[in-house]
Amino acid sequence: MRSWALITGGSVRLGREIGLAFARAGWNVACHYNRSDAEAHALCAELRTLGVDALAVQGDLEDEASCQSIFDTTVAITGTALQCVVNNASLFVPDEGTDFDEAQALAQIKVNLMAPMRFGKWMAALHADAAEETASTGNANASATQRTKPSVIHVLDQKVFNLNPDYFSYTLSKLALERAVSLQAQSLAPTLRVNAVAPGLMYLSGPQTQDNFNRAASANVLRQPINPADVASSVVFLAGNASITGTTVRVDNGQHLVPLARDVMFVVEELFKS
Repeated sequence: MRSWALITGGSVRLGREIGLAFARAGWNVACHYNRSDAEAHALCAELRTLGVDALAVQGDLEDEASCQSIFDTTVAITGTALQCVVNNASLFVPDEGTDFDEAQALAQIKVNLMAPMRFGKWMAALHADAAEETASTGNANASATQRTKPSVIHVLDQKVFNLNPDYFSYTLSKLALERAVSLQAQSLAPTLRVNAVAPGLMYLSGPQTQDNFNRAASANVLRQPINPADVASSVVFLAGNASITGTTVRVDNGQHLVPLARDVMFVVEELFKS
């Protein structure tokens, strides 16, 4: 039986790359989306051409009942073959501490932090019986899937390791999620593994121009832009490695070694002015 991966925000950008990477590795893919209906169904059709099954699941991650529906709809198809949830979806709105808005911040916290916590809780409940069976019979008798252990994988942002004042509320939510990696890994063990990836700059940010992006994307120690496919392959690696939990993989070309004082969309002109 093929394993399934549920990817939030899975229809476009990095989520799409992650879905393709899982499919190429032989996983079935449940693609969550909120508004990108056409993109989600087009991706599922593409994934099926790779020889795997695919499912498009709509829902609003700000709403707990909608999150529950996303999970239940997926599990109704997959059962315990759902072996990985990738919390890729993010809500980000430009702000700073000086214009902090509680309602706006809460919306980002619901999507970027609360939804990943909910999916972790539900995944642990889904797989609790299998974990007890593995523990009672011994790991030597466990299936390959049981030995790998199901997992949740969070998509962070390298800026949590290089703080600057931009995207204040978004950064708060991602900081909490980064700390939750080790906390969840301990709390949900031995049933689940919990890991994360922290990508650097991959896509245009806000009103950033393409020229601005091209310059900023190479402002790292390797002097090259990040390939989203490299982030996606790191996610698939974490999903399949039975011995890794509580770990964050930084896929940022060493950006964390050369921190910027502002978000790249604001600082790039100062960095590269002639």
